[in-house]
Amino acid sequence: MSQFPKDIYTEPQPSVDTLANLGPLAAMAGIWRGQIGVDVNPKADGPETRAFIEHIELQPIDAQTNGPQLFYGLRYHTHIVKPNDVETFHDQVGYWLWEPATGNIIQTLTIPRGQAALAMGKTTADAKTFHLQAVRGATSNGIVSNPFLEYAFKTERYDITITLHDNGTWSYQQETVLIIPGQSEPFLHTDHNTYTKIGAATPNPTALAAAQAPPSAS
Repeated sequence: MSQFPKDIYTEPQPSVDTLANLGPLAAMAGIWRGQIGVDVNPKADGPETRAFIEHIELQPIDAQTNGPQLFYGLRYHTHIVKPNDVETFHDQVGYWLWEPATGNIIQTLTIPRGQAALAMGKTTADAKTFHLQAVRGATSNGIVSNPFLEYAFKTERYDITITLHDNGTWSYQQETVLIIPGQSEPFLHTDHNTYTKIGAATPNPTALAAAQAPPSAS
């Protein structure tokens, strides 16, 4: 039996208030700064460990439907620099999506080195930690790279674990498995950071419009 409904066209009526329907993503909405990031990346003479500072903004979007499928989500942009530097160390954009009906959680990501991925996991609305994965060759949670990256730093798998802390911060642990020519073993490229909130989220457009609408005449 298919896990999907026979009617693939009829759309549900979503809530206008995305912030109230983000499930585990609700704690991530807003503007954040992480000052204790650590990156371990491959170099010709071996692994290099570097500290980084991260600014990330996650803003709610209007509900999204694919026929009967319903997502609430956050559009995000993360910008990373090394301490005492202004040059971009890493830049990334994408979406975090929550599907209340199934517990599916999705991260889409794109970086300006010619690479994109879609990672998926499953969790609950009140979860304090959740894990997502993208795998090379998968058609539902896959990874695509430009020809040079596919040759020189082939990404086999991407894993990210989010942890929401009781003090209002949240953190991530990230591991990317790379296949590099001349290396007998896969390289584990890792990153981690913890975020402190520096700004509130802006309501999604339909919620903002509803809040600003004049009261109806009685």
